[in-house]
Amino acid sequence: MAESSGAERRPRVRLLGKADCHLCDDARTVIAEVCAELGVAWTEDDLGGSPDELARWWDKIPVTLVDGEVHNYWRLDPTRLRTALTRPPRR
Repeated sequence: MAESSGAERRPRVRLLGKADCHLCDDARTVIAEVCAELGVAWTEDDLGGSPDELARWWDKIPVTLVDGEVHNYWRLDPTRLRTALTRPPRR
């Protein structure tokens, strides 16, 4: 699991991906840039180590979660992510 520090302790953004996934690489770049800009913490989980999770998300990888809820599948729009992160976190 990769993790980035931000102004917040609990990561608001979680990337679910797998090795050798070009869309995961693209999503990681967008998340890193937007989260750095906004000072938001994020984390990444490689689903390759979890057969159950990989089976659950296989056809949607990469999956981006914001505040524990699915935000996006496949290609990630930085403007949409930025908008979601400028709203208060859901509790």
